[in-house]
Amino acid sequence: MSLVEYLDEITNAPSVEALWDQHVRKMAEFGFDRLFYGYTNFRHGTSLGDPDDFIILTNHPKEYTDWFLGEQMYFHAPMVKWSLENEGWTSWGMLGELLENGELPSKAIEVFEFNKKMHVTCGYTISFKSVSPRSKGAIALTGAKDMSQADVDAIWAEHGPDIMVMNNVAHLKIQSLPYVRPTRGLTKRQLEALHWVGDGKTTADIAMLMGLTPATVEKHLRLARDVLNVETTAQAVLKAALQNQMFVVEY
Repeated sequence: MSLVEYLDEITNAPSVEALWDQHVRKMAEFGFDRLFYGYTNFRHGTSLGDPDDFIILTNHPKEYTDWFLGEQMYFHAPMVKWSLENEGWTSWGMLGELLENGELPSKAIEVFEFNKKMHVTCGYTISFKSVSPRSKGAIALTGAKDMSQADVDAIWAEHGPDIMVMNNVAHLKIQSLPYVRPTRGLTKRQLEALHWVGDGKTTADIAMLMGLTPATVEKHLRLARDVLNVETTAQAVLKAALQNQMFVVEY
């Protein structure tokens, strides 16, 4: 598949799941057989926000993600730190230099050793350009188990610009598609109520429009706030909008 064919396919992906499947297959053609994408709209100071609000896409095994995400070890990962402080791309070759020079703290070394155990030893990290101080996105491209960093660097030297374009477009497309964790999805009734709030309707208006009692409307809005883990309905509307759940065209 050519670059143009790939871009045409990815920009027409109807869902995050379809896009991710296409992107994983394409990056594997370059030798990057495991990917880890992360994005947040809720960055504040040194915090990346609630992990439940992250967009996380990966084909790493569950053993890896349970430790890296579940134990929040990403907070100590050197390449995550690099992503937060930089934009563009970098080779993982820098890790060897940091380790050799004694510049990695103990928790970072723990991440390094676990990655080594899981054969996550060579690759590139791309930190995407942020459009807001609250947002940040990055992707880690891991080389196949039988590859060295030198092998990966050679691939990047030949195909780096194309790989960057593909990942940038994939990242931008992900931001335009609805993303909901399976366990945290809003029901159609909850979304409909939020839609009407977003249109400036009162509870009484929404009750009439949805054919419900005001108390039932309030119940749907309360449950929506619970699902989205916010305190106010205004916050619920904002978060649903940031997750591209508002006024979605269903295919």
